[in-house]
Amino acid sequence: MTDAPRRRRPSPAVYRRRRLAAALLALLVIGLVVWLVAAPPWRSAPTADPAPVASSAAPAPPATDVVPSPTPTASPSPSAPAGPVECAPADITVEALSDKAEYGQGENPQLSIRLTNTSANPCTMNVGTSAQSFTVTSGSDVWWRSTDCQSEPSDMEVTLTAGQQVTSAAPLTWDRTRSSVGSCDSERPFAPGGGATYHLSVSIGGIPSAGTASFILR
Repeated sequence: MTDAPRRRRPSPAVYRRRRLAAALLALLVIGLVVWLVAAPPWRSAPTADPAPVASSAAPAPPATDVVPSPTPTASPSPSAPAGPVECAPADITVEALSDKAEYGQGENPQLSIRLTNTSANPCTMNVGTSAQSFTVTSGSDVWWRSTDCQSEPSDMEVTLTAGQQVTSAAPLTWDRTRSSVGSCDSERPFAPGGGATYHLSVSIGGIPSAGTASFILR
């Protein structure tokens, strides 16, 4: 019986190559582990920014060229007045006033005008002395007119609101004499007293008083 052949032991160089291969393999395994920890393949990709929330306001329409539309033809209509119109006689009530109903000897009547805008709208009128007229009568006899010897008449334009009532700022004094255009610079006779009744009528802006104010001279 022959002896079995002896198994030949690898040389030292082979051992060195095997150890080097094992070291390289260990390094590869360690590197793979480190990469998996630092950048795992299951990490989600960065998400995109959320879509902006739509505003409640509707989006502005795209700009378009402005084309002027043709002006419609309309029938002419009267334009509204820019301000108060002139007072109509039907809208104004005029009253004659005296400060007393009876005057003693030596007392001179104080005469005034009161007017009221009875309309529902404001209106303007001239209330100056140039537009005023006072007349004193006894029966059918005209004793005195303020316009007979009037000096330096003036205009005063005012606006009367709806329902407004105004009275002469300063009354006009009747000196109890008879007037006429030709007697302004001469001596005039006095109206008789003793209980005689006189009537005052007035007008302003051509609008006469509805009635008269009566008074007695003593």
